[in-house]
Amino acid sequence: MSENGKGDREVIGVRRGMFGVRDTGDTSGYGRLIQPVALPGSSPRPYGGYFDEVVDRLQFVLGDEVFAAAIERVVVFRDELTLEVRRERLAAVAQALRDDAGLRFELCLGVSGVHYPEEAGRELHAVYPLMSITHNRRIRLEVAAPDADPHIPSLFAVYPTCDWHERETYDFFGIIFDGHPSLTRIEMPDDWVGHPQRKDYPLGGIPVEYHGAEIPPPDQRRAYN
Repeated sequence: MSENGKGDREVIGVRRGMFGVRDTGDTSGYGRLIQPVALPGSSPRPYGGYFDEVVDRLQFVLGDEVFAAAIERVVVFRDELTLEVRRERLAAVAQALRDDAGLRFELCLGVSGVHYPEEAGRELHAVYPLMSITHNRRIRLEVAAPDADPHIPSLFAVYPTCDWHERETYDFFGIIFDGHPSLTRIEMPDDWVGHPQRKDYPLGGIPVEYHGAEIPPPDQRRAYN
């Protein structure tokens, strides 16, 4: 694991016990575990490998002023380069990464949603892994939005492969991708209420029969909070 970013990592919460479980009568010892929930902070140079070259080239293409306005921070964590981008600049950054001959990140491998309910004002994150087939390189773009305004510009116009991935992230996390040509649910029924992969989504379900026994739904098995 890279040591970069440890100095200013952002602690957004505390997890107590295994998977956050408390007051369950657990005698295994896990109930006494206390683990901070922390996000890696900005990484100092040199980033290592081709990461410095990618960041320098992007800064050259965008210009110093635009780069400073677009990139919130550069994070190297577990040998991966993540550019945290302000949402209003996402499309411009993605297009520069795709089109410049020195960068040429032609492929977006999808979109993943993340929900950090303790990170006030930045609860929802969208992560875009990019690949340069030309240069055999990989990086990630990460964008944050608040629960109160869950809007992020769609990258469909830059990377059409984002189509279904943005729909899935909207379906499960409630992130609204502005400019997407058909932002509708893709997994859940159209009339479904809520977004099931958010951490504040209530557990529920129906009983399941297994080997003659009836297994209660998750919200009736044990307390998770």
